[in-house]
Amino acid sequence: MKIEENYSLLPHNTFHLQANARFFIEYNSVGELVEVLALPWIKEYPVFHIGGGSNLLFKGDYKGVILHSSVKGMEKIGEDEESVLVKVGSGEVWDDVVAFTVEAGWYGAENLSLIPGETGAAAVQNIGAYGIELKDIVDSVEAVERSTGKIRIFNNAECEYAYRESIFKKELKDQYIITHVVLRLQKKQQFHLEYGNIQSELAKYDTVTLTNVRQTIIAIRESKLPDTDKLGNAGSFFMNPYVALPKYLNLKQEYPQMPHYPVSDDLVKVPAAWLIEQCGWKGREWGGAGVHDKQCLVLVNRGGALASDIVDLAANIQTSVKEKFDIDITPEVIYI
Repeated sequence: MKIEENYSLLPHNTFHLQANARFFIEYNSVGELVEVLALPWIKEYPVFHIGGGSNLLFKGDYKGVILHSSVKGMEKIGEDEESVLVKVGSGEVWDDVVAFTVEAGWYGAENLSLIPGETGAAAVQNIGAYGIELKDIVDSVEAVERSTGKIRIFNNAECEYAYRESIFKKELKDQYIITHVVLRLQKKQQFHLEYGNIQSELAKYDTVTLTNVRQTIIAIRESKLPDTDKLGNAGSFFMNPYVALPKYLNLKQEYPQMPHYPVSDDLVKVPAAWLIEQCGWKGREWGGAGVHDKQCLVLVNRGGALASDIVDLAANIQTSVKEKFDIDITPEVIYI
């Protein structure tokens, strides 16, 4: 276990913003987490749990306790004729998990390649890409209740997953800390290649394999998204908004090229990146921040940006989209 005071959070946020935590505690096991939660003095401070920091925006120093999991491990714990169960520690880097499953020949996680962050946070956020969300492969989630230190296992349905949502972000927010995620992956070949330009990119290969799909997803992401090590960012900053079908049809008359994805009989999802680009934000700068010139969903720290630069930029983008389309777009990134 590591306990530090006045700890720099610079290595723990991909926006590369300087902020300090009054205390930083990193634990290596469920037992250590239970010990931490029982510390008498910890109740005197606000407590916030982070993962890899790839979906956070620290607006300033954190006056409380930052918790971080270093619970590791990836192992097969069960199987039947069609699937395997893989138990993963919350502190594992998510893309390492995908690489592990692909190398083992198990299907289901490959479309989620190269998404930054750690496994515990991925299960809170219900990460998704290229037609797949984490909820599609989660069997169960093991968590510790903060107030009691008791372990509880949530099955998939109990996690109440939705688009970038889970019960851990809503009713049970700040009540549980995820320590392990159990994935159910398929033994038999099944791919999801309908989204975006996956199929056209796969045409470069003679055959469709798990490895080729993973490499294709990685290549597509790298062509559009900046490397966080080289350019501070938190990936997609905004969620794609849901729009009522009648409203979308009215907008379609004015903007015939407006793309959409059906969600239900009366809702469609409109790409936030398209909306932002139509408002002229692509490649623009705001103080030390800016909008990435290849992907409008990505806000970047061009060097020396203040948290306020990024917050103001995001707010102005939201205002532009609202004024032009009467659509609200919401940050996916969490402000701390």
